[in-house]
This record gives sequence, C-alpha cells and structure tokens, in this order.
Amino acid sequence: MSGQERRPQRGRRPQRSADRRGADRTVQPARAVAYGVLRAVTQSDAYANLLLPSSIAEAGLDQKDAALATELTYGTLRRRGTYDAIIAAAAGRPASEIDPAVLDALRLGAHQLLSTRVAGHAAVNESVNLVASEQGRGAAGFANAVLRRIGRDTPGAWQRAIEDAARSDDERLALRTSHPVWIIRALRRALAAEGRADELDELLAADNASPEVTLAALPGLADPGEPRRPYAPTAYGSPGGDPHRIVAEAKGTVRVQDEGSQLVALALAAVRPVVEGERWLDLCAGPGGKTALLAAIAQERGAVLEANEIVPARAGLVRSALRAVPGDVVVHEQDGRILAASRPDAFDRILVDAPCTGLGALRRRPEARWRKTPADVAELVALQTELLTAAVSALAPGGIVAYVTCSPHLAETTGVVSEVLRDSAELVEIDARAILSDVSRSPIDLPSDGSGRVQLWPHRHGTDAMFLALLQRLPEGESR
Repeated sequence: MSGQERRPQRGRRPQRSADRRGADRTVQPARAVAYGVLRAVTQSDAYANLLLPSSIAEAGLDQKDAALATELTYGTLRRRGTYDAIIAAAAGRPASEIDPAVLDALRLGAHQLLSTRVAGHAAVNESVNLVASEQGRGAAGFANAVLRRIGRDTPGAWQRAIEDAARSDDERLALRTSHPVWIIRALRRALAAEGRADELDELLAADNASPEVTLAALPGLADPGEPRRPYAPTAYGSPGGDPHRIVAEAKGTVRVQDEGSQLVALALAAVRPVVEGERWLDLCAGPGGKTALLAAIAQERGAVLEANEIVPARAGLVRSALRAVPGDVVVHEQDGRILAASRPDAFDRILVDAPCTGLGALRRRPEARWRKTPADVAELVALQTELLTAAVSALAPGGIVAYVTCSPHLAETTGVVSEVLRDSAELVEIDARAILSDVSRSPIDLPSDGSGRVQLWPHRHGTDAMFLALLQRLPEGESR
C-alpha cells in the first residue's frame, strides 16, 4: 500500500493497528495523517500541499486536529535536514542508513520533541507506535531508544552539537536553517545581485515560517475582501477559518493564490492598454491560478485567451480553475515548445510561467528543498530557454512575453532571459519594475540591477520569490 493510500479511518477516534506480534498500537488521528503525508512525500514524491487537505478531510479531523496535522507535517518537512543530523547523532549511524518508514516516524517525533509543546511522552510513544505498526517490534525498540536519547537533551544542546560538527560556515548555516548548502549559496548570489546579500538570514527565516493565506478576487467577478494585501489590487488576506469554504461559497470567483503570483499575471495584462480582439496564451498553465486571473481580465477587456498544459492531470486543474470565468478558454495538452512553434506570429501576449526548481516557494512547498539538486538546475534551464525561445516565435510583431519563475536562482532567471535576448535581434526588454510599480497599490521595494527585471522575496514583500521579465518583439522591419 502506498503512502498516499495509508490514511487514518474517518472520525476522530485514535487509529488502532496491530504490530507483527498482534500488540495493540494506538496513534492519534492528527499524527497518523501527518505520518501518512510524510510517507507519501518520501515514497512517491507527493506534494504535501496537495495531499494534506484531502487526507485531513478523509480522516474527518476537526479544526483543532487539522491544525495539529498541518503543523506536524509542514514543521517536519521544513526542518528535515536539521532533524536528520540530530537523529544520526542520537542513533550513531547516518540517517541514510535508517529504514525510510522508521526515519519518517523519527523525524515526526523529533519535531514534536524539539520544536513543539507536545508532551515528550506522547511524542515518543505515538511515534514508536507508528514504527511498530509499520515495521514491527524490533524497529520500534530502535525508534524508542533514539527518541528517548533525543528527549534527554535540550533543543539548544542538540543544535550546538550538530553545528560543532559542521565542516564549514555554510554547512553550519545549513544545519541551523535547514536548507541544503547549494540552495543557501544560490540564494546568497541572487540577493548579492541586488546588493542585498546581508538579507540572507531574514530570507532563510522566512522560508521556515508558515505563510499567510492569500486570496485572489477575479476581476469583474468578485471584489477583494478584508484585510487587503499591500500590492496586488486583487489580493486580500483570509478572514480566518477554512479558506476553501470561502472559495466554494464564491463558486471559484475567489481563489487561494499567492500575491506574487497575482502580481506577475497582472503586470502582463497592464503592460499596455488591451485592444479588443487581442490573442493571449498561457503556455505553461497548470494548475491554473494565473490562467483564471488572465481569463477574467481577458473576458472583461475583449481579449481571447488560450491555455496549454502538457500534464493531463494539471490540464484538468486548469479547466477546473476556469469554470468560474464566463466564456470558453481552449486548454491544449501539448509540449509548450511544440505548440508555440506551430503558431508563429499568433499571439499578442504570452505568459511563460516556466517549470523551475521552486526555490521561491519553499515556505509553501518545503519538501522541494530536499527534492531538488544542482543537477536539476541545468536540465530546467535548458527547458526554460527552449520554452521562452518558442514563445518568442509565437509572438505577433509588437507582441509581449512575460517570463516568470517561482525561483530566484540566477541561472533560471537572468541567465535564461539574457541568453534569449542575446540570440534574438528582434527582441527588446521592457521595464518590468515600472509596470509592476504602476500595478501595485502601494510603493514596492524593487532594487534595480539595471535590467528592469523584477525579483520578489518572502522576507521583503511577504510573497513567494517570483521573478518577472517582460520582452517585446519589435514591429516588422525594426531591429535592435
């Protein structure tokens, strides 16, 4: 049975299961849900932000237990690197040599012991019960010994111990902030490009903080509520409770969406006045949040939008997101490079929200920091460059493409844009900083590197670290 299938029974009763010798093992439902999500993330690369809500609903957790399951899941994923180092020290062996099912339970137990107010005996006993039900009494005995060893020292003592064993300042910082070293270095370089390298500690702390829920009111279909967010005119904060209830009551005209994601879509729509009949394309549309925002604006101003998403399941999410918007938006299911190349000179505005490492959304998708490696960057940069190049070929003369990533990694952002500009004599760059500043409801701190590109940050703007560049194809007969 996969980690995604292994979920607690409906209702709030403790989950009971027998270990391999038939002993009764009781696990509180919130912990069972958290453990099930952790196992799915480890086993099948599941996304916690997608799996956790359905797991909570399936388990029938009340608001208190749902909050606990959420804290246990995200807290464990965010601090996994630190916990693995502590577990290895307590176990006397590398975390990589511990059975994955046992290791996930140890991580969950370590989080409760070191970073929450959960009673130590409950953290140990229920984590041991999870191991016993999964792996038997022998593994449970090992888990019990490791967790009791962790519980004998304070969080500060463990932190000092693992940092003292670090081989470099960056490794020490990685253990303190639970970010891989390569990501710390990439973030430092991106901040340094703005002359803001001294903000690194703030950024790493922001990555480990729970983000506020932000809602988007689709233009012409819903009005933003309170409290209003500072920048995007469509954005406001959740008034509390389950945000999905607000979305359901609004019939999709209100959506959960990061303010940074709203801003980059709004910037493309605002780059110049919309002429009725304009043709727009969202080339990499899944899961559909920016698509819905652009569709609402297009419908309001007389433009025609098409969308594309190569993954069928994500294309289904795009279609679902578009149900709230009147009119029909064609959703293609093709490789974006092939689709764009097959439609030369066809579109007046194109959004390329390219697949990326996701380093800009680590506070929302903390497992991404443990999933990606430097080798992934090279592959993604090649794909990003090809997608943007293909999008340029699909622009009508005078058309504009917005290149967007949810990553501040310089190779994925300025590197891609600079290469595409270098290879095309008919492209010019538009000052995205000026456009975004005009869109924003209040002044927004956007340091200039001289290019006019935009990099948002969690610690500075309270958004995901979205990158935006705007490129325009020159009219016929013109060149740089």
